[in-house]
Amino acid sequence: MMHLTDEEMMEQAYGESENTTAVERHLAACRECANNFAELQRDLAALDRVEAPARGLGYGERMWASIAPLLPMYRSEKRRWWNSGLIRGLSLAAACALLVACAFYAGRVWEQKKQPPVANVQPKNPQTKQPIVVVVLDDHLDRSERFLVELKHADMDSAAMVSPMRDEARSLLAANRVARKDAAQADNPDLTTALDHLDRLLANAANEPGGLNAATIAKLQDEMNTDGVLFEVRVLRSRIAHRSGTGNIPSKGGTI
Repeated sequence: MMHLTDEEMMEQAYGESENTTAVERHLAACRECANNFAELQRDLAALDRVEAPARGLGYGERMWASIAPLLPMYRSEKRRWWNSGLIRGLSLAAACALLVACAFYAGRVWEQKKQPPVANVQPKNPQTKQPIVVVVLDDHLDRSERFLVELKHADMDSAAMVSPMRDEARSLLAANRVARKDAAQADNPDLTTALDHLDRLLANAANEPGGLNAATIAKLQDEMNTDGVLFEVRVLRSRIAHRSGTGNIPSKGGTI
């Protein structure tokens, strides 16, 4: 039996699914998908959304007051010697010469129009490429999702996976700082909040005193479940896929 993907479950949870009846029938028949969908709904209900505050009436005046000191002062120039009648006369002569040149160019264009037309091949519009920033952000969220899934199901008795997880956390932390800067410039509160939660978790995993062990991994798992970081990352990846027109992107990190 084919199971529902994470994207199909999120669309069903948000009421955006195009096959609501088919999804409901599948959830009624598949116990595994029904359990995953119930867990998704619990994570969605526990997710704390942060909305951007509304801008007040004096927002424009405050912004102008902050940038006004940085603008250069306008100073009127003194009248120079070249602002005389001689220069004005030369300007009139140059205008006449320009008028003659324009008349000559118009005559040449008219002669070319009288010639037999040449087949005009319209160039094909190049396909619009996806912005590099979106591609890089989707790759970062994909790596982060796989790391969070690995952390969620980590075997706390295995010491072989501790060092690779810490190295991956340090690599993701550096990339996440760049993504947070771009999100702040884009004024995207949902993306900023999710990257802040992810940054805090990665920093704790990368810089935990004494390294990762059973106790620190358990603490990171509790922090991840409390902030709902894994769910936020999956929702952001789904939205990026819809906006960029790439369709559903299968999650490499497993199911919720």
